[in-house]
Amino acid sequence: MGKRVLAFDFGASSGRAMIGTVENGRLTATEIHRFSNDPVKVGKTTRWDVLRLWFEIKEGIRRALREGKVDAIGIDTWGVDFALLDRNGEMLENPVHYRDERTVGMPEEVEKILPLSEIYRRTGTQHMRINTLYQLFYLAKYRPELLAAADKMLFIPDLFAYFLTGAARAEKTIASTSNFFDPRTRDFDRDLLGKLGIPDRLLPPAIEPGEVYGTLSPDLCREFGCDPIPVLAVCTHDTASAVFAAPAEGDFAYVSCGTWSLFGTELSAPKIDEKSEAARYTNEGGYACSIRFLRNIMGLWLIQESRREWLREGETVSFTDLEREALEAEPFACFIDCDAPEFETAGDLPGRVRDFCRATGQTVPETRGEVMRCIYQSLAMKYRQNLRTLSDVTGKTYPVLHLFGGGIKDTLLCRLTADATGVPVIAGPVEATVMGNIAVQMIALGEIENWQAARKIVKASADAVTYLPTDTAAWDEHQARFEAILGKSAIR
Repeated sequence: MGKRVLAFDFGASSGRAMIGTVENGRLTATEIHRFSNDPVKVGKTTRWDVLRLWFEIKEGIRRALREGKVDAIGIDTWGVDFALLDRNGEMLENPVHYRDERTVGMPEEVEKILPLSEIYRRTGTQHMRINTLYQLFYLAKYRPELLAAADKMLFIPDLFAYFLTGAARAEKTIASTSNFFDPRTRDFDRDLLGKLGIPDRLLPPAIEPGEVYGTLSPDLCREFGCDPIPVLAVCTHDTASAVFAAPAEGDFAYVSCGTWSLFGTELSAPKIDEKSEAARYTNEGGYACSIRFLRNIMGLWLIQESRREWLREGETVSFTDLEREALEAEPFACFIDCDAPEFETAGDLPGRVRDFCRATGQTVPETRGEVMRCIYQSLAMKYRQNLRTLSDVTGKTYPVLHLFGGGIKDTLLCRLTADATGVPVIAGPVEATVMGNIAVQMIALGEIENWQAARKIVKASADAVTYLPTDTAAWDEHQARFEAILGKSAIR
């Protein structure tokens, strides 16, 4: 009988525990536990409720063990956020959410000390206020007493692995989201932290995906009534797990579709130059020392938060309703800059879309369908723009675009993306992140030979759907207007 592994996958709004197996050249992932991930605002600060999530991890392990032996555990989560531990290994406070507004203005404050262009040359990371670097700089400047009390910082998946094993480590794909990780040396840039007054003693040893954090602690083994189970460092950044599971060969472009849209390609070495910096492309770590060369785009957050606002207003509306209403609305009436700062935080997203269109001299969308059509078209146009930029920066052509992750359930977005980019869209797998998590565990356990074999197994296991472009000419016609709107957004 083959190995049976437990994969935990945490997104910005939910988490789940999945049992993974590989049999007859196919990978299966069976959900055994799902739970919400609800940020909590206390005073002016938005935090992650990691103790509640820890409770759910333990519940997932219990459910998995009721059904049989578990050969390994792997965890992936969102990037950039972290917890601080004191010298006794206790968490000092609940981690702050990356959308919290405490880092507004922090990149500008950092630039007074060190040019952002130098930081890019050192780390190859897109400048975003949510990055770990700016969160730590905020603490160094405004809460130095907290850093003084801290002994270690752990990224969120590393924190959960620490709770399970007692081992404090930093897995490299999650560390590479920090904005102080050098993708050439695959280690932290301690000198950079020192220049900004951030103590490098906080950094734990870095490990590669596929290595072992440790085994379940004796206390947990007694609690669960099980033998020690290895806790493996998978590609613990959820996007890294998803890209690992891309059913692709050779050079390929992708969009990892979720709360964020991560648009990029896979490279064998970092690409850090003036072109990549101007295009705002990031060099993040992947499996086997690969580089995820990508750009963050505000993704399905725009749709998710719009729906949440309508629900808060007492309207009953599903994602299916929103897709149908968008289809019924007039096409190309207006666009937004998906990455404009006003769309970053929670609140009245539909109202902000209307304000943006009004401020940029466009038709103002009034109905739900009009707002949704505006968002959908703007995302697809962003993908079109980034596919061309990616080709220009890398000097390569990409004849197809791979979309994977939960966002591909939205078939309208897939169809619009094919039309906008003018290339076939291969959508799948939906469970890319979990499949990548499981595949890395299986390689570590010897069930899958290597990453090349893993991708073939994922491809055989994923029911991918191909969307062919049907009306690219209409997108060509509106390209210049979209770019003009982006220009107006930049100078507002």
